[in-house]
Amino acid sequence: MTQTTTVMSTFLTPADFLTYWLSHRHLTRRVIEAFPEDQLFTFTAAPPMRPFAEMAWEIHGVTAYTLNGLVTGDWGEPVWDAQPAQTREALLAAWDELSRRIEAELPGVSPTRYAEEQPLAWGPMTGWFAAIGVVDNEIHHRGQGYVYLRALGITPPDFWAR
Repeated sequence: MTQTTTVMSTFLTPADFLTYWLSHRHLTRRVIEAFPEDQLFTFTAAPPMRPFAEMAWEIHGVTAYTLNGLVTGDWGEPVWDAQPAQTREALLAAWDELSRRIEAELPGVSPTRYAEEQPLAWGPMTGWFAAIGVVDNEIHHRGQGYVYLRALGITPPDFWAR
């Protein structure tokens, strides 16, 4: 039994991880909502940093790729949308649909899949490291969103209110 499996079975259950992941998605959704529509896709506090909507679409793509890999065991090359929709409404609709998929599909993932090394597009790693890496990536980009909101004079949502 690997250390990851032991941690998953004694410290964090798959149900706990689902709750943790979704809580971060709900908070990031509130950050998306906090941006003025005209700034979500255009504002950057420090060029060449990207607008927050581009980061949110990246989070969306990496999350979909990882969920698919965890559910199906297929970790092929990710397929990114060439030009994702440039409206808050479309971003939030895609965000909500993927959150529903996570809630519906992640409980069906065998706990052993998290311990298996997977051939991800950016290198081999366990399913657990891929899954937690998606959450880490989201937290990182959400932090950038917080900086952008503050630069726009907007108080971001409380980070602990997940």
